[in-house]
Amino acid sequence: MPSQRLSVVVTRRLPEVVETRMKELFNVRLRDDDTPMSRQELVEAMQSTDVLVPTIGDQIDAGMLGQAGPQLKLIANYGAGVDNIDVQTARQRGVLVSNTPGVLTDDTADMTMALILAVTRRIPEGLAMMQQGQWQGWSPTSLLGGRVGGRRLGILGMGRIGQAVARRARAFGMQIHYHNRRRLRAETEEALEATYWESLDQMVARMDVISINCPHTPSTFHLMNARRLKLIKPDAVIVNTSRGEVIDENALTRGLRAGEIAGAGLDVYEHGHDVNPRLRELPNVVLLPHMGSATREGRVEMGEKVIINIKTFADGHRPPDQVVPAML
Repeated sequence: MPSQRLSVVVTRRLPEVVETRMKELFNVRLRDDDTPMSRQELVEAMQSTDVLVPTIGDQIDAGMLGQAGPQLKLIANYGAGVDNIDVQTARQRGVLVSNTPGVLTDDTADMTMALILAVTRRIPEGLAMMQQGQWQGWSPTSLLGGRVGGRRLGILGMGRIGQAVARRARAFGMQIHYHNRRRLRAETEEALEATYWESLDQMVARMDVISINCPHTPSTFHLMNARRLKLIKPDAVIVNTSRGEVIDENALTRGLRAGEIAGAGLDVYEHGHDVNPRLRELPNVVLLPHMGSATREGRVEMGEKVIINIKTFADGHRPPDQVVPAML
């Protein structure tokens, strides 16, 4: 790498402390406002910089990478997922890709538990009643939800976040079950008091709560498809804080509207912020604006990881969080 400081383009506003540190280390171009860059703006950025720092909302496909300038050598994604980047094409063009894994584990697991409680205890319905001035006082039969203690929680994806969810749910007295691409070590299963299901179909059919905690890959797209959603018990709920593409959103909406699924808590959606309008109409659905990682601490730690990846690369070494296609 040349001796002068790397040129870096950041596509969205980041926490002030992160932006300040970037200005100290790199020739950085920051975003003046917090609106997403257009496709053309992203292409122009990749034509003029050494390092691009996109977020998970910036789609970087093969066509865009084909227009990148020869000096672009690193895409340091501000986010744990990289399904917004064509990593294979980037690698073929000699562009490294890094991400920010691990820092959002606890924040996302906390939000998963919040959604489980919100759906099963009907918290948004109670909140709406209070805000609309409709509460007439305590009633023995008003807004009856379900107790989480003793319920069977089926976790789809038992990586860092899935295991963090399991630890929290166990403290609430839930029974932990999971399906994963690979079975956990026996000592990890024992510590989590978790039961492994080789068959996802069999697990789904027997759970009271299903938590989606796996990444979006070609093999997980619509993993919870219409057929599999039909297996869910009518008194069970499903929660997703991972990636919206894992669930067939139209099929989920049909199941919820038909009473075939008791409720859902969603922080992510199949088509980004374009949420199925029929979901908004349902009282048994809790919808959040992708805020599972939205803590000040988490967002700063993400920025610190981005900086470490860029600085390590600038020093002539492999970024510690480099992503390769085999990892996906």
